[in-house]
Amino acid sequence: MGLLDRMDSRKGEEKTVGAPAHPAALNEESSRTEPVKVEDPYLDIKRKIHNDIIREMNKTGQAITDRALMFKMIDDRVNDDENMIARIDRAQVATELFNDIMGYGPIEELIQNPKYSEIMVNGPDHIYIEEKGKLKLTGLKFRDEEHLMNVIDRIVSQVGRHVDEASPMVDARLLDGSRVNAIIPPLSLVGPVLTIRKFGKNPITAQQLLQFGSLNPKMLQFLEACVKGKLNIVVAGGTGSGKTTLLNVLSSYIPDDERIVTIEDAAEVQLHQEHVITLEARPANLEGKGAITIRSLVKNALRMRPDRIIVGEVRSEETLDMLQAMNTGHDGSLTTTHANSPRDTLSRLETMVLMSGMELPLRAIRDQVSSAIDLIVQQSRLRDGTRKITSITEVVGMEGDVVSMQDIFVYESDGSVDTEGKFIGQFKATGVRPKSLEKIRGNGVSVNYDWFTN
Repeated sequence: MGLLDRMDSRKGEEKTVGAPAHPAALNEESSRTEPVKVEDPYLDIKRKIHNDIIREMNKTGQAITDRALMFKMIDDRVNDDENMIARIDRAQVATELFNDIMGYGPIEELIQNPKYSEIMVNGPDHIYIEEKGKLKLTGLKFRDEEHLMNVIDRIVSQVGRHVDEASPMVDARLLDGSRVNAIIPPLSLVGPVLTIRKFGKNPITAQQLLQFGSLNPKMLQFLEACVKGKLNIVVAGGTGSGKTTLLNVLSSYIPDDERIVTIEDAAEVQLHQEHVITLEARPANLEGKGAITIRSLVKNALRMRPDRIIVGEVRSEETLDMLQAMNTGHDGSLTTTHANSPRDTLSRLETMVLMSGMELPLRAIRDQVSSAIDLIVQQSRLRDGTRKITSITEVVGMEGDVVSMQDIFVYESDGSVDTEGKFIGQFKATGVRPKSLEKIRGNGVSVNYDWFTN
């Protein structure tokens, strides 16, 4: 073959490589990369049994609320040999049908399992869980988008909410208090998306935080003294960093003889004191009316003679009212906010005060913040999935136009990991004695100076 022949041959090969493939070939290629969806061999039978039970319920005109009766109805049909369900599969098919009719379909078992702290459904085919701070894809699937939409509708309808194309976003909560967010097409391009942050039936205790390595005993004793000594505390951190869990632990140190008012979007703070009033914000109805905001509840709480006000999270205009409450005799109030560092917390608080519509000078806002807040506890979720208090910082006051702060405790790590993939680090006292110790002692709480030594 001559040189020209070889060049022509090479050009032909390049054309073949660069040319667009035939549509059939593209479909064949793409089908190789898509995950194989395993079909349910009993899908048609389950639909038939499901429809039979619904028809029977419609005849009586009453919903069957007796779970044992419903399971018997399902079990009788599943064990009917005419349905040709293999004996080894009957128990599983009966459970799946029961979850579809009385529960939340394939995610029912995830909701019931205490190991999973969060459930994320990205369309009917991808269900993720969070376990020990790590995300994992499960093998569970919904039948189709309609099946997922039915489950979402069942969840939100329990709290008088509705989701459809006209109102495609909704926040709700399950009967156990777990937070639910749903967003559907046309806003979501991957199908209906459901996120459930589970609400622990047994709140995590201070001793468990010590076992998990979230803080050390000296830090815990200091925080206990701060709560009993009526310091105003802000717990800051990112999403899922454990802010509400820590808020629950800190709230447990409030004495029983004080009147506590809690204010939240969705009630999550669990207090065991006797004198507790729990308030919950209300979203607007379908007509866009009737909303009761956190700010309205904070204002109302001031008229309820509270000793302590606990706001689940400040994220908007209610921040100004919360700061004023802390500055006007409601010492010992607690709240959380989203922030990545103590300095960032102050910046966010300033921004949120400005959202209230009050045209205050920045110096005045910083004066309010520095006089209201005594302590910022920074909570973080590290890349290894663990949640730790990375710093406890005291707000000292103003130096010129800047709010002055000092770290009391910090978490230090060089980024190395152990054999289990966990970060190796330690909690350290900076050696600084907080100025707020006077206020703590003034409220009759004893202080141990050994807390501030390593």
